[in-house]
Amino acid sequence: MRILVLEDEPTMRALLERALVEEGYAVDTAPDGHAALALAAVASFDAMVLDVMVPKVDGFQVADRLRRNGIWTPVLLLTARDAIADRVRGLDGGADDYLTKPFSLDELFARLRALIRRGPVERPTILRAGDLRLDPATRQVWRGDTPIRLTGKEHAVLEALIRRPGTVFTRDMLLEHCWDLAGRGYSNVVDVHIRALRDKIDRPFGTASIETVRSAGYRLRTDGGRVR
Repeated sequence: MRILVLEDEPTMRALLERALVEEGYAVDTAPDGHAALALAAVASFDAMVLDVMVPKVDGFQVADRLRRNGIWTPVLLLTARDAIADRVRGLDGGADDYLTKPFSLDELFARLRALIRRGPVERPTILRAGDLRLDPATRQVWRGDTPIRLTGKEHAVLEALIRRPGTVFTRDMLLEHCWDLAGRGYSNVVDVHIRALRDKIDRPFGTASIETVRSAGYRLRTDGGRVR
């Protein structure tokens, strides 16, 4: 198993490298974000351990750029920060797990084993279908370069559809994904929100991305519904 370690502090970098090698891993190290990205571009890793507070390009940015470049290697972030906002930023940016310094090596090894067992899983930070884009972290939606404002529930319905374009979602499936028990009492609540979504993401742009599948439900076209 091959691990990439991004750590700018020489003593900590040497400690992590030695500990991981003794645990049986092959280890490559990088002192800054640019070096880490360069290594990730030319070599395949089973997991990456990225310190957040490094110069030039920090660990948050490295994780985000990896995902944008289509590299889905599991990422464990290391940081002295323990603020919830920082943890959320890291996970929303594409990291898989988060470990706050100081930490025990046994916990580091256990988290790495769990990530490696899971393997690379494609989880794009920006979800796309054609020129329709949705950012789950910021809750922003665009058609091309045009931002679209959605309500919370409209966003939830669109996110469910765009995560699996081409898949037919029954009304019951959308209710299960997007509504709590109290909100499921209205028989046409899904249809109402689908109509509202079409009014915002399709009709103003001359597109037809949300398709009705007779006697089944709805699906989002994989091409985003661009009418040719």
